[in-house]
Amino acid sequence: MRVDVVTLFPEMVQTLLRFGVTGRAAERGLLQVETWDPRDDAHDRHRTVDDRPYGGGPGMVMKVQPLRDTLRRVRAMVPAPVKTIYLSPQGRPLTQDGVRELVQESGLILLTGRYEGIDERLIEAEVDEEWSIGDYVLSGGELAALVLIDAMTRLLPGALNDYESAEQDSFMDGLLDCPHYTRPEQIDGQGVPAVLLSGDHGAIARWRRRESLGRTWLRRPDLLAQRQLAAKDRALLDEFIREYQEKQGAPALPENLLEQRGV
Repeated sequence: MRVDVVTLFPEMVQTLLRFGVTGRAAERGLLQVETWDPRDDAHDRHRTVDDRPYGGGPGMVMKVQPLRDTLRRVRAMVPAPVKTIYLSPQGRPLTQDGVRELVQESGLILLTGRYEGIDERLIEAEVDEEWSIGDYVLSGGELAALVLIDAMTRLLPGALNDYESAEQDSFMDGLLDCPHYTRPEQIDGQGVPAVLLSGDHGAIARWRRRESLGRTWLRRPDLLAQRQLAAKDRALLDEFIREYQEKQGAPALPENLLEQRGV
């Protein structure tokens, strides 16, 4: 997969290719990241890419001309037409489903803003989609671009040494991941759940599914509210909730617990 990033800080983006999964993916030829600096397309000796906003107010706004010329240079170099995505707080929230959608593209152009953002006329004329990594504001879109590239890379066949690792990640099936443990078996008097030491793969799979459902219920109930649970999952979640309530010393809960909670 090829990703072209338009950024005022190319070195910041290139660090992604030096470490971990993204670095290995680049070495294996699975990921190609190119950076493009709009300062190179500024027409004045100061390489100006921003100016004061019309209507007044604080901050600066990135100008149309340098960005437009840079995008044209990028598109002249990519093998086929690709989507241009602007990373901004106003964009579509990035989810795992969104990552799966974007990784199907043969390539992407990621446009990263700075200052107060980008002249709206450039967005309307040159951008296909806007995406956001969360309801907060960063100093620029580079970190958002890095997040998106990293998330997509994990789904590229061959990027991970064990693809099942990605399949078991949180949100891959709309739930949070289950807890994980490794050696030693005892740490400060706390042991590993016995089922994980049993060698019973069926029981282990059942425990992991139950814990995944339960953790989602505890931490992200909104995710459960968006789905219709199968009967087996409803029973596992009900079991988890009852055990959790017992540990908390809460009174016994009714049989129709999940219906009462809207799950």
